[in-house]
Formats: sequence, structure tokens, C-alpha cells
Amino acid sequence: MAWQNHLASRAKRPNLYYLATVVILCSVFYIAGIWMNTRGGVANLAGTECATTLPQNITAAQALDFETHHSAVDLPLAPLSPARASPFPACPVSLSEYTPCEDAKRSLKFDREMLVYRERHCPESGQVLKCRVPAPKGYTTPFRWPESRDSVWYANVPHRELTVEKAVQNWVRFEGKRFRFPGGGTMFPRGADAYIDEIGKLINLKDGSVRTAIDTGCGVASWGAYLLSRNILTVSFAPRDTHEAQVQFALERGVPALIGVLASIRLPYPSRAFDMAHCSRCLIPWGKYDGLYLIEVDRILRPGGYWILSGPPINWKTHWKGWNRTVEDLRREQSGIEAVARNLCWKKLVQKDDLAVWQKPTNHVHCQLNRKVFKTPPFCQRKDPDQACGSMMVTLSHGSLWRYTKLEKCITPLPEVGHVKDIAGGMLTKWPERLTSVPPRIMRGSVKGITAKIFREDTDEWKKRVAYYKGFDGNLAVPGRFRNILDMNAHLGGFAAALFKDPVWVMNIVPVEAEINTLGVIYERGLIGTYQNWCEAMSTYPRTYDFIHGDSVFTLYKDRCEMENILLEMDRILRPGGTVILRDDVDMVVKIQSIIERLDWDSRIVDHELGPHHTHKIVWAVKKYWTAPAATDTAQTGSETSS
Repeated sequence: MAWQNHLASRAKRPNLYYLATVVILCSVFYIAGIWMNTRGGVANLAGTECATTLPQNITAAQALDFETHHSAVDLPLAPLSPARASPFPACPVSLSEYTPCEDAKRSLKFDREMLVYRERHCPESGQVLKCRVPAPKGYTTPFRWPESRDSVWYANVPHRELTVEKAVQNWVRFEGKRFRFPGGGTMFPRGADAYIDEIGKLINLKDGSVRTAIDTGCGVASWGAYLLSRNILTVSFAPRDTHEAQVQFALERGVPALIGVLASIRLPYPSRAFDMAHCSRCLIPWGKYDGLYLIEVDRILRPGGYWILSGPPINWKTHWKGWNRTVEDLRREQSGIEAVARNLCWKKLVQKDDLAVWQKPTNHVHCQLNRKVFKTPPFCQRKDPDQACGSMMVTLSHGSLWRYTKLEKCITPLPEVGHVKDIAGGMLTKWPERLTSVPPRIMRGSVKGITAKIFREDTDEWKKRVAYYKGFDGNLAVPGRFRNILDMNAHLGGFAAALFKDPVWVMNIVPVEAEINTLGVIYERGLIGTYQNWCEAMSTYPRTYDFIHGDSVFTLYKDRCEMENILLEMDRILRPGGTVILRDDVDMVVKIQSIIERLDWDSRIVDHELGPHHTHKIVWAVKKYWTAPAATDTAQTGSETSS
């Protein structure tokens, strides 16, 4: 009996060993499965393969899947279709500098009075191009900042006109395969540095009180380029006119610039945006149309902001012969400007040699009183001072048409103050503290739904997000790799603020469709930006930006216009080899990447910084480096060419 019990005990041991082995193996595979299903990071959808073996009695459409699929690697491929498989073709080589809303041929249809034909006139639905704008043959990655301030490759902007037309004024020189920018200008032949030093003797440019500036009729933007070393950030603008490629030169130099003109509509900036405005022989008729253009400068100037004018008619007694104008004409022009400035309640601080400086009042207490003397211009009544785009005219299948806000011959009233010495709208801190201080617009409660607490949390959140970006995109972490950056939906400017220590500048876009207009907040942080309707093209040249960022842009424009049109516009303004990071809802991200494949970008999907279970994902893409072939005729199209 004892022997039988011994045999039974030995027979059970293999079973116990077997069960223990099975338990251990199951545990290992279970833990491995959890790890595989919850890991984050980067996934290449294009390289993901789905090979599922189904029972014969269950079709693919009927198969049920009870697993969670929040990780980027688990996202489904967009279904294959002929449209998805067909890449967008290259545009003709002749369109390598195509600017859809500033097209020279289309502009001829519009009125030349007040330069209306130089304003934005975007293509209609049937005129929108569905092709990729090529870089010119020989296009080369731009010089890195700060070398780019002084040098641009000729192949990138193949226009020598200014080297001849402005040779005496020292704007630009052509040397070998590159353009050199000595920093000269029409009114500063000794260079922009020396010119800015002269301005610095008249107003304080060193204490951080002047941070944002606007240069009207900027030329090649040397004024803005040399202000950067003084921590002053300038928006430079000029029309696309006979001075071919002046804004394009500015952008290739790594200087903020936009195509624009003072004509019949408001500039695309909020009220009280700039600490300083500048015109150096910009040819804007300041005294005409009852001072309409100075009235617009007054709208965008901060309380206490400066307007600087050099060139005709300033110092006309010295220069009138060289300007080929009569004494009477120049005297009349200066008198007209002085009269408009007085009517706006500006104070003329100084006129010294070729420079004149006026200052806007810090509030409108006295200005409201003196309307009894100066009847015109009156104060504007009940109109949003920040509005650059008015109400939507009509919604079409391809997008929305917007009516731009017309210039008005009335003074934009400043916020009311409690005392004559108070600064309307609140005092701004000096730079760099201004970047993280709660903006006065938020402190006053004038931005719907945004509190000081929300602002601070947003600032901290974007620091973490940018650190996360730099973790998977090593190029963003390399100082100097990127220079010109675009944020397509900037909100409070947190993304740009998180990059302020890097040698970059960010154009912050507040879409006109955004629920809250936050562009005024962005400027109060010492940053720059503009309004934009992404159903239309941006007022800039192809290959403007090294890096494009967008947060929930496509969710915002869902059912407003075609996604592919927005992505084609991004392709137009992104440089070869440039990077894109888009964050959005997971379903939208999959749709975005399916279109990106047609652009022939390299792309991946990355998990949200909070982990794979978050419903938002990130598309990380790089535009392939390609250029047009050598042009044989204007109908030739671009093709992918390694350089």
C-alpha cells in the first residue's frame, strides 16, 4: 500500500511541473502583451501591415475586435482608393514663385485707385491649383542665422533687378552665387545699424519698453533685420510690385515679413499691437484721403507708441532738389502730415536731420475733450477695434468667402481710464518679463473665457509639449536648424513662447474662424502674428517657412473647406526638407496622413505627450527635398530631383 502511494505521488509531480511551467509562460506572455499594447512613441503608418487570419465563416467586415487601439502603432490605415493612390502633380516651373492671393494677372481686374489692385484677391473655386509648387532648379538650403541676415543664395531668389535699381542705396549686391545685404537703405546709406543708432538717440530702444515694431513698405527688411540684435521683433510688409521679390529676400534672410499694402482695408493686426511703427521713404501718401492711412497706424499703435518717418517730406529743405520735387509740393505734404497727427492727438517729439518722431497719447482723456476743437476725425462707434475680417459673406462648397474690414476715417477709441495719467488698456511689463507676465487684456477680463490661471497653465503646458517635440524631432532641438516658424492656430502664443530662447521667430496665426480672438494677447506678450483664413492662401511667398506647427487646425476647418487645399497651401509655403507637426483628433489625424501621402512627404504618427490612451495624436512629417528641372519652356512641370 505504501508503495502504491509512492507511485501515485511520483505520477503527480510531472503534472505539477507542467502546470507551473504553463502558469509562468502565460504570465510572461500576458505582461509582454500589455507592454506591446500600451507602449507609446512613434509609428510609421505607411510601414504598418495588417495581416489578420479570420475563420472561414467570418468575413473581414463581420470580425469583432475587443482590444483597445489607442497607441499610434495600432491606428488603422486609411482605406486605399484611386484618389489616395494618386499623388498631387508638380505645378509648372513658371509658378515657382506663385502667390495665389497676390497674382499679378488677377490683380489687373481690380481698381487702381488707392492701390486696391495690390490687395488680397484670392482665386475662386475653379481657379484653385491642385498641384505642388516646385522650388527653382538649383534651390539650396538657406544659410543659417545669423549668416542668413547678410547672405542669400541667388538660385533661391533669382532676381537681380534690385542690385541695379538700388545699387547706389546699398540695398543688395550680387557676388558670385549669392546676394550680399550690406544693410543699406534709401534713407540709411551708411547702413541700418547706424540708422537705428540715430533713432536710439531720440527714443529709448534699450530698456525693453519697445519690443514689437512694424515697418511699412519695408524693402528687403534691413531695418527689421538689424533690430533683432536689440531684442525688437518687427513685422515688415510690402506689396508684390515692381520691386520684385523684396519680401521674398526678407524671408530668405530669416527676417519676419509678409506681402501687404496699405490700401482700402485694415491691416491684419489687432488694435494696440505695436510699440513702434516706421516708414523710411515708403511712398505711402500719409496726408491724402483725410489721413486715412495714419488713422490706421494709430489703430495698431499701442498707447504711448511711436511713429517714425524718414524720407520725403522730412528735411525737405536739404533734399528737395535730389527728390525732383518743388518746395511748395514738399511743404504742402509735410503740413498735411502734421495736421493729421495733431488731429489724432499725437505729440511730435522731435525732428532731427532726416528723422521725425511722433508719439501716440497714453489715453484719450484729452483727445475726447479737444474733439470740440478738432471735429475730424471723430471717434469710431461700436466697432470691434481688433477686427480685420468682417462677417462671412457666403459659404461655398470649397470654403468661405470673407469680407475684409474697410478702413474708416475715425479714431479707434482707447479703453477708458480712471485717471488722466493712466495707460489705456493697462501697462505692459518690459521685455523679456513681458513674455510670461499675464497680458493686460486677460487681467482686465476682455478675453472671453481666459483667466490669469488658464494663461499660466497654458504657458507651462506648452513648455512640456515643446520639450516632447524635441524628444522625437531631433532637428527642432538643434539650435539654428530652423529659423522661420509658423504656428497655424496659435491661441495664446504658448508654442512660440516655449521657443523664445532658440534662434527662431514664429509667425503666430489666429484663424478668423477661431471662437476667441487672441491675437491681441499674443502681441501683449511681445510676440508677433497675423489673422488668416486657412480656406485661402497666405500672403507670403513659396518656401517661406522651415517648420509649420498646427494644433487642431483641421478640426476647426472641418466642413468649412477641403482638407487637401489647406495641406497643399502648407506644401507651397514649406521649404524643401522642412518639418510639419500637426496635433488633432485621432480620426482627423488618419485623414491628414492619407492626404500627406499624396504630397509625397515622409510622415509618422506619434502618440500624445500624455500617452497612447489620449484621443489626440500627432502627425510628424518632413517635406522631401525636391526641385524643378532646368526649364525649357514655361509649360514644363517640376519633378523630384535630388540636390
